[in-house]
Amino acid sequence: MENNEMFENRIDLSKLKESVDAIKAEIGKVIVGQHKMIELFLVALLADGHVLIEGVPGVAKTLSAKLLARIIKADFSRIQFTPDLMPSDVLGTSVFNLKDNSFEFKRGPVFSNLILIDEINRAPAKTQAALFEVMEERQVTMDGKTYPMEFPYFVMATQNPIEQEGTYRLPEAQLDRFLFKIGIEYPSQEEEIMILEGHQQRKDMLPVDSINPILSSEQLKEYRDAIFNIHVEHDMLNYIARLVHETRNSPDIYLGASPRASIAMLRTAKAYAAIQGRDFITPEDIKEMTPPILRHRILLSPEKEMEGFDADDIIAQVIDKIEIPR
Repeated sequence: MENNEMFENRIDLSKLKESVDAIKAEIGKVIVGQHKMIELFLVALLADGHVLIEGVPGVAKTLSAKLLARIIKADFSRIQFTPDLMPSDVLGTSVFNLKDNSFEFKRGPVFSNLILIDEINRAPAKTQAALFEVMEERQVTMDGKTYPMEFPYFVMATQNPIEQEGTYRLPEAQLDRFLFKIGIEYPSQEEEIMILEGHQQRKDMLPVDSINPILSSEQLKEYRDAIFNIHVEHDMLNYIARLVHETRNSPDIYLGASPRASIAMLRTAKAYAAIQGRDFITPEDIKEMTPPILRHRILLSPEKEMEGFDADDIIAQVIDKIEIPR
């Protein structure tokens, strides 16, 4: 199946593939390496999901989100979460209008197309909970009135895994709203040299200013509609179900993944196949999407945590245990 020329696509994915390649090249002007992260961003965007980005300070989490927003011709807003941030600071609030003696709803920064939430775990639980409805249902309900979000609606949130002072851990229900949890590592020494060279060449130009918009909201909608028609064999559905079911039965896992994880695997495998230029999914697509989908949705047993295992270690064991359909 590696030789895509052997197959004739039933869906024309050439424009989508060209757009994805152009976006990767454009982001590559500024971001060195991090190819996997950029690919997962694009998959999440096409699969209509949100991403949680985890990494130490200074590894371009915020910059990556800003660049993605620049590439898509859509509105962008950034919200810095702090311990004193209130739900109304995010969602908006009703203000009394003296002219007509009525309350008028002033929309908050969450009303945009692409939202960057910096350090999401720095705000208290009530502010985090304010995102539940808008992330899942693409709408905000205030004073009994519902305000729908415009397409596209994509939330990118960052958090620092090391510094825990003054932070509020995201509850499992909140984490489950994110399609992916993407970990960003330090660059290699060679990549760091390339980062410095790029910084030197740009001089005083902001990194975002060197990026050109590529994708419109209309094109994104067209590509998403095409992904719905990606072909899926029943064996692939069975493989997804077995992977998720294993997380619920493994003695190493205290809390397994929900059916939302199964649906996420299906949607992202289809999007991942599409950006490779294929109109059908393979077991390799599913395996590739499994770690970022499951790592924030499972809880390890206390014994495994004490032994120094992390979620990715156990997910790798789950993948190895389930027989790959042929």
